[in-house]
Amino acid sequence: MSQRSERRGIHVDQSELLCKKGCGYYGNAAWQGLCSKCWREEYQKSRQRQIQEDWALAEKLQREEEAAYVSSHSSPQTQPPQSNSLATFSKFEEKKTNEKTRKVTTVKKFFRPSSRTTPKKESHEGKAPSPSISRQSSIETDRVARDFVEFLKTIHKPGREIHKQSRGFIESMGNKKDLSAEELSECVQDFYQGMSDRLLNHYKGSSEKVDRVMDQVEKYIMTRLYQSVFCPETSDDEKKDLATQRRIRALHWVTIQMLCVPVDEDIPEVSDSVVEAITDIIEMDSKRVPRDKLACITSCSKNIFNSIKVTKNEPASADDFLPTLIYIVLKANPPRLQSNIQYITRFCNPSRLMTGEDGYYFTNLCCAVAFIEKLDAQSLNLTPEDFERYMSGQVSPRQQEDPAPWPQSGSCVNPALSQIQHNLKLLSNLEKRQQQVTEGAQNLQAELVEWQDSVAREVQDILERYPLEIKPRASAIDAENVENDRLPPPLQPQVFAG
Repeated sequence: MSQRSERRGIHVDQSELLCKKGCGYYGNAAWQGLCSKCWREEYQKSRQRQIQEDWALAEKLQREEEAAYVSSHSSPQTQPPQSNSLATFSKFEEKKTNEKTRKVTTVKKFFRPSSRTTPKKESHEGKAPSPSISRQSSIETDRVARDFVEFLKTIHKPGREIHKQSRGFIESMGNKKDLSAEELSECVQDFYQGMSDRLLNHYKGSSEKVDRVMDQVEKYIMTRLYQSVFCPETSDDEKKDLATQRRIRALHWVTIQMLCVPVDEDIPEVSDSVVEAITDIIEMDSKRVPRDKLACITSCSKNIFNSIKVTKNEPASADDFLPTLIYIVLKANPPRLQSNIQYITRFCNPSRLMTGEDGYYFTNLCCAVAFIEKLDAQSLNLTPEDFERYMSGQVSPRQQEDPAPWPQSGSCVNPALSQIQHNLKLLSNLEKRQQQVTEGAQNLQAELVEWQDSVAREVQDILERYPLEIKPRASAIDAENVENDRLPPPLQPQVFAG
């Protein structure tokens, strides 16, 4: 119980969000705490070391095979005594050949473009999306392509070359579907870097213009490549998504008080901000461009800061933001959360993740997900016994705070039964309200019938008191004049000569 009295909350020092190499940029848990720049440098170094080791191993195996072959054919006069050793040598040769083939395959795919797309053709055709999804993606792709062309027209000279290189890169990526997710990311990041360097030379170091063009390039490229690079078959992103979703479902009992979240959802404005934050983090999965996904994270974070500000009547701090973000993620349980984080990490313009508010909010989201995966009793200021009881579903913290007046079995309360009891009360209240509404409708119908009868009786009484008389139609003024024939003819106009 002493742990509950010391409510430390969740605290992450701001220096922990930065790159571990001390370059000043934001780090990322997916890059082992490094920024994108330092991670690429380390990745390229490790890949070069792996290539050199693979080449050295391949050459060693080749020399061993050649030496074994030479030794087996060097003395033909001793061939009969070596009949027993031929089987041993053949097994040795087969083992070495298999090991060499396995090692050299890794080396070869770094030095030549892959053309092994036909074996996977059937698997891709088997997973073809539905026609409605294909039409929707095709419409969006065409719209993005038109917008990209219209944008390039505004920059005149380099626009044609940018469009040519972008289309060529997309076509080249179509032949690299069998690459791993890290290798696909490396291809895209290399294209970003090359394009950015050429634009810097063209615009004489104007970073704002370069960023504006690179945003459009990223939007065009990633919209076209989204279906092939988001959650690729060569990665384990889908398994991570399922594990994260199961973990968040298991933590459904975590309350605001356990996380020390400074948010009061009873305030209407705060409640609206929380709902908008949840909507933003869920909407992230519907976006195709990494920059748009980052925009959803940024909007979610700003709604969180607003809810804290309204609750505390003062600006929110970073120590308040992270636990609130964790609470929002637990409530939202966003779809394909790990896949979206990995997609942003692999294919977003690195400058957005290294600096600025987008990079800061994204780094905090990665920290929140990592915290959820490692959540334990100490993090929530609970005893290990209570934590295990909550995780197993034996008891709910909400029931302990507000016990329900229904029979309990022993000292353990089943949260499912509590929820059933709560739902029964709601249904009982709804039934009473429905009866009231039904009675009111019946009374209204009776009043309408009575009103209709009363109006009919009043109309009948008036007709009886004042009967309707139908008078004959009035005749013409001289209709009864019988001496019409004796009247003189009408006067005719006369013309006098002047």
